[in-house]
Amino acid sequence: MDNISFIPRFANNLFQLRFPQAGGELARFGINSTLGVAGLFDVADKWFGLKEHPNDFGLTLGHYGVQPGAYIVWPFIGPSTVRDTVGYAADGAMWPLPYFVPWYVSMPASAGKNALEAVNYRSLHLNLFEDVDRYAVDLYGAVQDGFLQRRAADLRALRKGEQTPYPANQ
Repeated sequence: MDNISFIPRFANNLFQLRFPQAGGELARFGINSTLGVAGLFDVADKWFGLKEHPNDFGLTLGHYGVQPGAYIVWPFIGPSTVRDTVGYAADGAMWPLPYFVPWYVSMPASAGKNALEAVNYRSLHLNLFEDVDRYAVDLYGAVQDGFLQRRAADLRALRKGEQTPYPANQ
């Protein structure tokens, strides 16, 4: 799934004038698309040490000083802010499939991609979800606080030129 999401990561690194990271994303895409059997394997990281640079348009807007705005929980999308919702829409516009196939093919494919990413993220972070559910007095408030803190940490890391601690748009 990471190889498919190359375009928004590459574009957002360019938008933030992070040229080495954008070049790294381009190299990762080329290597993983060829040696990684159309992106099924991440050989760019394993063999060449090229790390992914998670980035999204919400972070790009934050990089240029746009405030996060109100916290929102969208059905089927999950927690977000006004800034991240605009970023989610912009990143979605960079998804190439709707430009090449009819809407009745691209919409289910996009929904399937989003569902797979959500299930994969939850499976990789199962302990986090269980701990929050177990120890939080107010689950909504805990999720809100965790989301806002994570996005603030992503933006701080981006401003320092470091790797963001969490994958974008998760």
